Amino acid sequence: MRAKAEIQKVIETRLKNYISRDRNGIRREMLRLFLKIKSFTIPQVFQYLQKKFSITYHSVAAMVGIIASRLGILHVGRTKDGITSVYELKEKYEDIVLRIIGPV
Repeated sequence: MRAKAEIQKVIETRLKNYISRDRNGIRREMLRLFLKIKSFTIPQVFQYLQKKFSITYHSVAAMVGIIASRLGILHVGRTKDGITSVYELKEKYEDIVLRIIGPV
Protein backbone atom coordinates (compact mmCIF):
# COMPACT_ATOMS: atom_id res chain seq x y z
CA MET A 1 0.00 0.00 0.00
CA ARG A 2 1.25 3.47 -0.87
CA ALA A 3 1.91 6.19 1.66
CA LYS A 4 -0.28 9.31 1.64
CA ALA A 5 2.60 11.50 0.39
CA GLU A 6 3.33 9.08 -2.44
CA ILE A 7 -0.33 9.03 -3.52
CA GLN A 8 -0.44 12.82 -3.52
CA LYS A 9 2.74 12.95 -5.63
CA VAL A 10 1.20 10.54 -8.17
CA ILE A 11 -2.00 12.61 -8.29
CA GLU A 12 0.01 15.80 -8.71
CA THR A 13 2.03 14.33 -11.58
CA ARG A 14 -1.10 13.04 -13.33
CA LEU A 15 -2.86 16.38 -12.87
CA LYS A 16 0.13 18.29 -14.28
CA ASN A 17 0.19 16.00 -17.32
CA TYR A 18 -3.56 16.40 -17.79
CA ILE A 19 -3.35 20.20 -17.59
CA SER A 20 -0.32 20.31 -19.92
CA ARG A 21 -2.57 19.05 -22.74
CA ASP A 22 -5.10 21.84 -22.15
CA ARG A 23 -4.76 23.90 -25.33
CA ASN A 24 -7.77 26.18 -24.90
CA GLY A 25 -8.25 26.43 -21.12
CA ILE A 26 -11.32 24.20 -20.79
CA ARG A 27 -9.70 21.77 -18.36
CA ARG A 28 -8.38 24.56 -16.14
CA GLU A 29 -11.77 26.26 -16.14
CA MET A 30 -13.53 23.03 -15.18
CA LEU A 31 -11.16 22.48 -12.28
CA ARG A 32 -11.62 26.10 -11.17
CA LEU A 33 -15.35 25.48 -11.22
CA PHE A 34 -14.97 22.49 -8.91
CA LEU A 35 -12.78 24.57 -6.58
CA LYS A 36 -15.38 27.36 -6.44
CA ILE A 37 -18.64 25.50 -6.20
CA LYS A 38 -17.51 22.02 -5.08
CA SER A 39 -20.42 19.89 -6.37
CA PHE A 40 -21.86 19.53 -9.88
CA THR A 41 -23.70 17.25 -12.25
CA ILE A 42 -22.44 16.88 -15.82
CA PRO A 43 -25.33 18.96 -17.25
CA GLN A 44 -24.44 21.79 -14.85
CA VAL A 45 -20.76 21.68 -15.84
CA PHE A 46 -21.78 21.63 -19.50
CA GLN A 47 -24.05 24.67 -19.11
CA TYR A 48 -21.29 26.63 -17.41
CA LEU A 49 -18.54 25.71 -19.91
CA GLN A 50 -20.82 26.20 -22.93
CA LYS A 51 -21.03 29.91 -22.09
CA LYS A 52 -17.26 30.32 -22.50
CA PHE A 53 -16.22 27.59 -24.94
CA SER A 54 -17.48 25.79 -28.02
CA ILE A 55 -17.85 22.35 -26.46
CA THR A 56 -20.12 19.30 -26.69
CA TYR A 57 -21.94 17.56 -23.87
CA HIS A 58 -20.09 14.34 -24.68
CA SER A 59 -16.67 15.99 -24.34
CA VAL A 60 -17.61 17.47 -20.96
CA ALA A 61 -18.79 14.06 -19.76
CA ALA A 62 -15.52 12.51 -20.96
CA MET A 63 -13.42 15.14 -19.18
CA VAL A 64 -15.33 14.73 -15.91
CA GLY A 65 -15.00 10.95 -16.23
CA ILE A 66 -11.24 11.16 -16.72
CA ILE A 67 -10.84 13.50 -13.78
CA ALA A 68 -12.94 11.19 -11.59
CA SER A 69 -11.42 7.88 -12.65
CA ARG A 70 -7.86 8.46 -13.84
CA LEU A 71 -6.93 11.34 -11.60
CA GLY A 72 -9.13 10.17 -8.75
CA ILE A 73 -9.73 13.66 -7.36
CA LEU A 74 -13.52 13.67 -7.67
CA HIS A 75 -16.02 11.91 -5.46
CA VAL A 76 -19.02 10.52 -7.35
CA GLY A 77 -22.37 10.42 -5.60
CA ARG A 78 -26.04 10.38 -6.54
CA THR A 79 -28.83 12.92 -6.26
CA LYS A 80 -31.73 12.18 -3.91
CA ASP A 81 -33.70 10.63 -6.76
CA GLY A 82 -30.79 8.26 -7.45
CA ILE A 83 -30.76 8.98 -11.18
CA THR A 84 -28.13 11.68 -11.70
CA SER A 85 -24.47 11.46 -10.67
CA VAL A 86 -23.05 14.33 -8.66
CA TYR A 87 -19.32 15.02 -8.82
CA GLU A 88 -17.41 16.91 -6.16
CA LEU A 89 -13.74 17.65 -5.61
CA LYS A 90 -12.28 15.65 -2.73
CA GLU A 91 -11.17 18.02 0.02
CA LYS A 92 -7.79 16.36 0.42
CA TYR A 93 -6.86 17.29 -3.17
CA GLU A 94 -8.08 20.91 -3.18
CA ASP A 95 -4.65 22.28 -2.28
CA ILE A 96 -2.94 20.31 -5.06
CA VAL A 97 -5.45 21.50 -7.66
CA LEU A 98 -5.18 25.09 -6.45
CA ARG A 99 -1.38 24.97 -6.57
CA ILE A 100 -1.34 23.59 -10.11
CA ILE A 101 -4.07 25.66 -11.79
CA GLY A 102 -3.46 28.89 -9.91
CA PRO A 103 -5.84 31.20 -8.09
CA VAL A 104 -9.57 30.83 -8.50
